[in-house]
Amino acid sequence: MTDSYRFRFKQLLAAGVALFLLSCGNSQNQSEQQETSSVEAYPVLELEPRTIKLTSSYPATLEGAQTVEIRPRLQGYIVEMPVDEGDVVEKGELLFQLNSEQYEQEVRSAEADVEAARAEVSTAEDEVKRLRGLAEQDIISDYRLQSARNTLESAKARLAQAEARLKNARVNLGYTQIKSPTDGVIGNIPYRIGSLVSNTTTRPLTVVSDISRIYAYFSMSEQELLEMARDVAGNGGDKTLQECIAEMPKVNLILPGNIEYEHRGTLRLASGLINTQTGSASFRAIFPNPREILRSGGSASVQIPFKQDSAIAVPKKATYEIQNKRFVYTVTDSNTVESTEIKTNSLSTEKLYVVEQGLSANSRIVTQGMGNLQKGQPIRPQTVNADSLYEVLTARDQPESTL
Repeated sequence: MTDSYRFRFKQLLAAGVALFLLSCGNSQNQSEQQETSSVEAYPVLELEPRTIKLTSSYPATLEGAQTVEIRPRLQGYIVEMPVDEGDVVEKGELLFQLNSEQYEQEVRSAEADVEAARAEVSTAEDEVKRLRGLAEQDIISDYRLQSARNTLESAKARLAQAEARLKNARVNLGYTQIKSPTDGVIGNIPYRIGSLVSNTTTRPLTVVSDISRIYAYFSMSEQELLEMARDVAGNGGDKTLQECIAEMPKVNLILPGNIEYEHRGTLRLASGLINTQTGSASFRAIFPNPREILRSGGSASVQIPFKQDSAIAVPKKATYEIQNKRFVYTVTDSNTVESTEIKTNSLSTEKLYVVEQGLSANSRIVTQGMGNLQKGQPIRPQTVNADSLYEVLTARDQPESTL
């Protein structure tokens, strides 16, 4: 074999080996690509601490600052009713007029008794004056003068009794005019002209509600109250819970129809006791009502804002529940998923859970498609934009309008 032939053979052999290696490499790459393409892609969120504005909403019942039941002090028929349901009245304005003939007669009779008693006193005074002069001349005994003085004192006592009866009769006559004890709005009136009412009547004639301010009463669970107490105690120093609550941010009132009330209110703790039957504490939020839009007996929702710094928040749709426990799928360094239990704060947003245990900064979680995942399953992570996602999830549902 010549040298040129040997050189030619070596070239062909080298080319064959290279072709074989290339073919093997392509096969391996194709196999890897096929294996990679078989792993399903899932959106993955990398967690980081954020400042979260929480809003907790509670159903509330509205009541005026003062609601007074109007009841009669005596028996009588309603003969005049110059107001109607829903009217705005002022303090001292006439609401109901009862028949007054009987009580006018009692006043006239008492006035006559007073006049008779005064005449009797006058006569007794004249008698004492006359007998005093005779006693000084020793014409009569001191005993007779003292007897006249006693008669005068008895006449004065009868005059005082008659004046008291007259005053009482005039008071009763005044009770036939039932007037408003405060400024406010008239409520339901179950009785009409001609109805017989008395101080033993079960239902009130009506109610007058002072609605210049409105109290929105609602309840908060014992757990939520303890969490609030813990938060305000950490920020309030030596202040009491009531003082810290009074300094909390203003609260919103959402009326039926998702209408936000134009004025914001202040929060107060309405009761220092926990209801043993419901396990809740009573709160009230005070709202100004200058246009008297809000009325007693209405319903609404009180929204209390809270701010939490360095919070780990996850989308609610990224969680699932098993036997009253909440879980998320976390992604490991090898891109497999693990089921992780989490503990959440009760004061979460509408679309986010604030995680207290189970996750930390830089944890990665799957945000969609959890129903198709299993523990240890490999996935192909697709990182989502955290800022954009949180911007959407933290946007509060805006009321349809403002009242």
